[in-house]
Amino acid sequence: MPLPLHRVITAAALLAALQAHAQEPAPAASTPAAPTAPQPPADAASAVPDEPPTHSLMDAPLFYQLLIGEIELQNGQPGVAFQVLLDAARRTADEALFKRVVNIAIQARAGDQALLAARAWADTVPTSTDALQSVVQLLALMNKPAEIAQPLATLLRIAPAPQRPGYILSLPRLFQRSPEPKAVLAALAPVLKAQAGPLRPPALYTEAKLAINAGENARALALTRELNQADPDNDDAMQLALDLMPSEPQAETLITERLRLKPDQPALRQAYGRALIKAQRPAEAAREFRALTQSTPDNPAPWLALGAIELELKHPAAAEAALREGLKRLDTPAAGTDAEIKSRAEGRQQAWLMLSQAAEQRGDFKAAEAALQKVDGAGLDVRYRRAVLLAKQGKVADARKLLKPAADASDGETRASLLAEAQLMRELRDYAGALAAMKAAVARFPNDPDLIYEQAMMTEKVGKFDDMETLLRRVIELKPDYHHAYNALGYSLAERNLRLPEAKELIEKALKLAPGEPFIVDSLGWVEFRLGNLDEAARLLRQAHTGRPDAEIAAHLGEVLWAQGAHDEARRIFAEAAQRDPDNEALREVLDRLKVKP
Repeated sequence: MPLPLHRVITAAALLAALQAHAQEPAPAASTPAAPTAPQPPADAASAVPDEPPTHSLMDAPLFYQLLIGEIELQNGQPGVAFQVLLDAARRTADEALFKRVVNIAIQARAGDQALLAARAWADTVPTSTDALQSVVQLLALMNKPAEIAQPLATLLRIAPAPQRPGYILSLPRLFQRSPEPKAVLAALAPVLKAQAGPLRPPALYTEAKLAINAGENARALALTRELNQADPDNDDAMQLALDLMPSEPQAETLITERLRLKPDQPALRQAYGRALIKAQRPAEAAREFRALTQSTPDNPAPWLALGAIELELKHPAAAEAALREGLKRLDTPAAGTDAEIKSRAEGRQQAWLMLSQAAEQRGDFKAAEAALQKVDGAGLDVRYRRAVLLAKQGKVADARKLLKPAADASDGETRASLLAEAQLMRELRDYAGALAAMKAAVARFPNDPDLIYEQAMMTEKVGKFDDMETLLRRVIELKPDYHHAYNALGYSLAERNLRLPEAKELIEKALKLAPGEPFIVDSLGWVEFRLGNLDEAARLLRQAHTGRPDAEIAAHLGEVLWAQGAHDEARRIFAEAAQRDPDNEALREVLDRLKVKP
């Protein structure tokens, strides 16, 4: 009986399915296949065969088995196709067919069947690294770390030596989405610890990465130290140390020691500088980028980064000097790829934006506007700088209008515009106006923790402390690891001399989430001052001020020093802060209250 048309496999599909088999010689241990019919030579009298006739693996049962499997697959029956082709793969020990069967199960989203096929492949061809790699990958995708030790250990034993480090280093990426990172670490650690010789460094790195993913940062730090000792030139150890800096401050010592011993490592120094910026330690970051401008003077990136940091530290003259040096190097004619040319153009735009801000800090609005004229486009960053200039010249309505989102703006654009308007009002110390802008933003995006936090900060500025606390607790409810909210609530209580034990507990929670962040260390120092622990307060505030010589931190440190009777040092701290930021509200309040002239 002829097959219905919908059951007939196309010739192209059949050829694709059988191509791997029709040309392969039969394994010695397999059942002999029917010989291929010899082709008569063009000249039978003179022809001498170069090779004996080859045999095909394709016997009649296998042919029909493959045919049925492919027909069932095209007919929308992947389960039947899987069973038929898996049996064929087992009989022939053909790796290409095993791979086909695994892919059929994966495409059908049948993880258990894919793993079954991969394990059958590994059992049938015990020397196949592809089979074992498939088993390991599927176990990772299916979140079965407890079953991975044996196939992974076997893979690392039979794989060619040059490939073994790559298999080890791929494990953190393979398990990066696992919902049970601690289980992954527990399962893989014994296999990794068993690696020796040249495999020891990649095993240490991988175990450290898995420990970080599992939240076991102290263990990760110990492994990083061991890696650094085992291979002192290993860049992976430095990357781990950078990753650990926010949670394990001792990791920073590994980086600073490497830079001390080998100062000519610009990539590491730049990464360290960026980590310091992220940790809110601009003064120390400036030190690293200043060193980079000396060791790599022709590279514009360190100059621009230094300019940005000096700007944040309110050193406009130093910022302008660094930014102009960066511009010189960006403007130097140089060939490059399209991406490099685009990057230099973007660098010039950012440099001019920051030069405008530096001129504004100096009070030179004409120079600030002239710098803005050098910037192409009308993005929000440009509009914000222009709005600040307008507002500082008394044109507040025009400034706010400039920041209004367009009618067809996306949610992201609208959110950014509302935040920019609130920031403008805050910069002008119009806290009621800033609060109104933040209320509008939260009304539009009611579950955005960043916006609610900013609303809380403005609510405090207008003296509505109970409302502020409600908002901050809402932030913590939405995002329990939002360290700014814990810090803000604890600091507000300490500032008002209320519920000091609770304030300290909140700030310590924030510091645990963001170790070493200067503003949080400042808050802890301030609550210790309120509790009467002057020596501990001074120690913490010195630490915060060293990391970030902000005027408000300086005000707190100066007041504690004043209370300790160190009036000369307090005056020096006050004077330096007043020079950097003479209009800072916290600083002015302390100076007026203590009747100190900096």
